[in-house]
Order: sequence, then C-alpha cells, then structure tokens
Amino acid sequence: MLKDFEMQILKSEEIPEMLQEISDPPTQLYLQGKLPNPESKLLCVVGSRKYTPYGKEVCEKLIAGLRGYNITIVSGLALGIDGIAHRAALEAGLKTIAVPGSGLDESVLYPSTHKGLAEKILENGGALISEFEPKFRATAYSFPQRNRIMAGLSHATLVIEAEIKSGTLITSKYATEYNRDVFTVPGSIFSKNSEGPNMLLRLGATPIRSSEDILEALGFKIDETPKNLELKYSDCSDEELLVIKILKEPLPKDELIRTLKMPISQANAIISIMEIKGLIEESLGEIRLI
Repeated sequence: MLKDFEMQILKSEEIPEMLQEISDPPTQLYLQGKLPNPESKLLCVVGSRKYTPYGKEVCEKLIAGLRGYNITIVSGLALGIDGIAHRAALEAGLKTIAVPGSGLDESVLYPSTHKGLAEKILENGGALISEFEPKFRATAYSFPQRNRIMAGLSHATLVIEAEIKSGTLITSKYATEYNRDVFTVPGSIFSKNSEGPNMLLRLGATPIRSSEDILEALGFKIDETPKNLELKYSDCSDEELLVIKILKEPLPKDELIRTLKMPISQANAIISIMEIKGLIEESLGEIRLI
C-alpha cells in the first residue's frame, strides 16, 4: 500500500538543485520514496497516451539499453508512454521518479489504475513527487503545471511520440526554456504521433536512434567492461545467453535459427524478446549484439 511509505515535505532549500534553478520553482514538494544520488543523470521520458506499437517498442528498447548506467527515468505516471517508461526502467534495474498530476495520497493518485505501478516504483528505490497537497485531485491545469517539474528536474527530456497539439510538447517546451537538452525519436511522416517529434527535429532537437545515442548525449562513455556486461546480461535466460554466445559475430537470422537447433517459433520468440530488451538488433539482413 502507498500509505506504507512515509511522505516527506521538502522545503525550498531541500528541493533538488536542478529544480531550484528554473524560473518558477516550486516552494515545496511532497515526496514518497528516495530521490537519486546527485551523480545520477535524470532523463525525462514522455509521449502520447494513445501510443502506437512502434512507440511502445522504441520506449522499451531504448530504456533497456541504459541498464548498468547511473540514469534515473522521470515520467508522469500517466497512461501510455509514461507508464511504459516507468515499467521499462524497473525492468532494466533503473530507478524511476513519477510526477503525477495529482497529490500523492492513495485516495486521489492519478490515474488510479497505476497505483500498483506506483508501489513498484517505491519498492524498487524510486520516488513519487508532487507540489500539490496530498489530497489534491487532478485537474486540466495540473498536468501542464506538473510538466515543468518533470522538465526542470531532469538533465534532458526524451519525446517518444506526440501529436502537434499535445501536452507532451509542453514538457519539451519547458525543457528548452530551462536550457535542458531535448531528445526525440524520428517517426513516420504518415503518422500523427510522429508530427511532434518530427517538428522538434526541425527545431534542433537531438535525434535518438539507439540507447547509445542517449548515453553519448548525456555525457557517458559507453563502457563494455565485464562488470557492465554482467549487469546487462544478468536477467537473461539460458536460451538468451546461448544467442549471445553465438552472436560473437553478426549472423543472418536464418543461420542464427539453424544454429540454435530449436523450433523456429521458439527461436523467433526469443529473438523478438531480446530485440525488445535492447540486447540485439537486425541490420542489413544480419542480427548483431548491441
């Protein structure tokens, strides 16, 4: 239960430094859970509530590829890409911070369907924060207001999918105003959900095509030391580890399936799961490790 986690009130001097720097900082914050250490890079991930399969897969894959790095995922606990981002962070062993458009009391937490997700965030060392009174119910104006908290708290904002007239783009607007980086994922020119990202690209946002793009943009040196590899592959099944062993060199998909010596349907399922996890990718007709 959410009420099992103590709620703190952070006064202005206790508010994270990044958030104190913005033009309209909150005077106080309500906090449940733990804020990340000061060395952690905070990445705000936002996108459409009405996401496409492409948006979901991109979000999961990009965040999965950040495993082992000192990165905290910030999002708004909302339905759609926000919830996917929080879950992907938990799956990747990353801390995550949720900033709902409501107070933090269990009776009003919005959306109510994400109370279980909120509990998992807290159980895994993350945090819920809000500037609204604990029993404040979400309103139309509270979401844009909380978006400035998400943008101000974070070193960069990543936009996955968004229509032109979208609350998601409010977050990226705040990020720009606060001199934060804006990242976005290119999308189809035929998709309404790609209109926002494609516009951001025209305005100078950093295009993101892989987890490595995010790491480089956040200033990380991409490290494949044995320790990081161990973290990256720590939750792999025996079948997935076999794929990793086979892919010391890139292979065509058909050859990989033959080498695995298992039913084609099972091999395809394993390959698909590993692609979603950000462990492998198919390029120019071959599958390779990421």
